[in-house]
Amino acid sequence: MIQPAFILVRPQMGENIGGAARAMLNFGLERMRVVDPRDGWPNPRAAALASGAGRVLDNAGVFPDVARAVADCDFVFATTARNRELVKEVVTPERAMAMTRAMAAEGKKVGILFGPERAGLENADIVHANAIVTVPVNPEFFSLNLAQCALLLAYEWGRQGVEVPASVLGLARTELANREEVERLGDHFEERLDTAGFFFPETKAEGMKQNLRNMWGRLALTRAEVQTLHGMLRQIAHRLRRQGD
Repeated sequence: MIQPAFILVRPQMGENIGGAARAMLNFGLERMRVVDPRDGWPNPRAAALASGAGRVLDNAGVFPDVARAVADCDFVFATTARNRELVKEVVTPERAMAMTRAMAAEGKKVGILFGPERAGLENADIVHANAIVTVPVNPEFFSLNLAQCALLLAYEWGRQGVEVPASVLGLARTELANREEVERLGDHFEERLDTAGFFFPETKAEGMKQNLRNMWGRLALTRAEVQTLHGMLRQIAHRLRRQGD
């Protein structure tokens, strides 16, 4: 699958170029193109901010204008938050990356234009694009840093390429207790609580025990947690025996 090219148009600050490179590599993207960078190329400040993503900068193509930067692209997106009074489809980053993946799967090349920090893309740049990408941000403050915008698009590309569970349980070098271990813990609690006279009155004892078993079954206890609870019960019983002597 051909990766999309992130095309930075007339970038002004090397730090933002480096930040964009870093954002791209975070999500496996390495095709960067730079159009007429203000401070020339290569840019030492970009390399300093890339922080390990130097190969994105090393392999970046440098072009004098947008037309030549997108010449080999089959489809081009332009990122902008303002109404440019141009008739073009406007899509979200999510939709843009879904379209990009579909086209890339067919062997097509996609370019994404990012404008300079001061004022963004001009109409003369956007006319080279097939569609516009607009991030749904606060309408009263829609200015995004170049690297931030690159990160949002790169994130959507990466997110749609892998199946990532919405939630996982970090087990911290242990593992979940199995059903037998949870049952033994329930037995231990029932034994100690029964000795303490907790299951009272007798007519409600069975329901109380079922509620406790349901609670243990519902909790995602680790083996370490089960052992800790066993230890707590043993210590309480030991202390009570000593007090009774």
